[in-house]
Amino acid sequence: MKILMLTPYLPYPPSSGGQVRSYNLIKNLAKKNEITLFSLIKNKEEEKYVGELEKYCKKVRVFKRSTKPWTALNILKTGFGLFPFLVIRNFSKEEREALVLELRKEKFDLIHAETFYVMPHLPETDIPVLLVDQTIEFQVYQHYVRNHKKAFLKPFLYLDVLKIKYWELKFWEKANKVIAVSESDKKKMASLVKGLDVGVVPNGAGEDLMAMIEQRKPEKTPTVFFQANFSWLQNIEAAQNLAEKVFPLVKREIKDAQCWIAGQVAKEKIGHLNSKDVKVIDLDNSDIEGVMDVYRRATVFVAPLEGPGGTRLKILGAMAAGVPVVTTKIGIEGIDATDKIDFFMANKWEEMAEKTVLLIKDKKTYQKMLESARKLVEDKYSYESIAKVLDKYYREVANAKA
Repeated sequence: MKILMLTPYLPYPPSSGGQVRSYNLIKNLAKKNEITLFSLIKNKEEEKYVGELEKYCKKVRVFKRSTKPWTALNILKTGFGLFPFLVIRNFSKEEREALVLELRKEKFDLIHAETFYVMPHLPETDIPVLLVDQTIEFQVYQHYVRNHKKAFLKPFLYLDVLKIKYWELKFWEKANKVIAVSESDKKKMASLVKGLDVGVVPNGAGEDLMAMIEQRKPEKTPTVFFQANFSWLQNIEAAQNLAEKVFPLVKREIKDAQCWIAGQVAKEKIGHLNSKDVKVIDLDNSDIEGVMDVYRRATVFVAPLEGPGGTRLKILGAMAAGVPVVTTKIGIEGIDATDKIDFFMANKWEEMAEKTVLLIKDKKTYQKMLESARKLVEDKYSYESIAKVLDKYYREVANAKA
């Protein structure tokens, strides 16, 4: 099949969750499909990675969007336009024009849109569209606004959330099929839009982290860690919870424990959390080895996530790498894992600290959980098996339209 795929980021290097997902799916889907990839980039430096994707795609086109989201022009367009800020900051006029030309000269069997906010680039077309939403975006921003400390901004932010919800649901309806990454997201989508055709294609663990288990060399000092892309609001919130609410309780019980919080734009977004006991590690988007090194050396992955958001690739990554996980009910959403066997669930910070301390002190429990979680990932969350599920949906949607 000939697939036109649109992504709001270049799926290489596979250092953040969305990049890991898209890159690994492209690698596997390319075995049976011909893929043309249109992606957004923030700067020309990213163009050097195009060759890595051309190994699997027939054609790769990249288009510039604003490097910094909060530009005066983006704010004005949001304030006086119909689209929310999320769409405005991820829109390229050049991509829209290039897609018009591409669809005139090439015949595609299917368009794969990764996230609803790439959809405004598409002109009217008879080609079936499969829309993947890795999370229900309006819920993420709703949670952020609800907890925002500046009350005077809330009315403006809530207005933008309403815009996000309107367009997100509008584009779900416009697509021929919508894909969620978890059963809980699927149920929520179906409840929001009557008669919506929704399938599930879960996230997985990247090949690099799957191979990590043989290279593990944990620090002698017990190391609690959290790794994420801090461009996302829910990850910033989780980092603050770990540094300010959970880790101090761990430190009381294990005096020599240390905490690492690592990820993209960490210095910019959570640099203020850096302290004697909490080390904020800033990772460049291209620093795959830096991501691997943190997983290789840390003891326990602790994710005090409160905000909604699809299936957590970071948690699957930790399980694949052989690092036991402690997280919340929201954090484990979308992953078919069993509490106390594959991971520890804790929704109160005191309980989260207790479970973390238990894993550090009890080697038998630590090893047993490590092995169980790793087997879960091997059985259910390899990208080879996940790509097969997505490929079936491709054929179902394309054939239904034929």
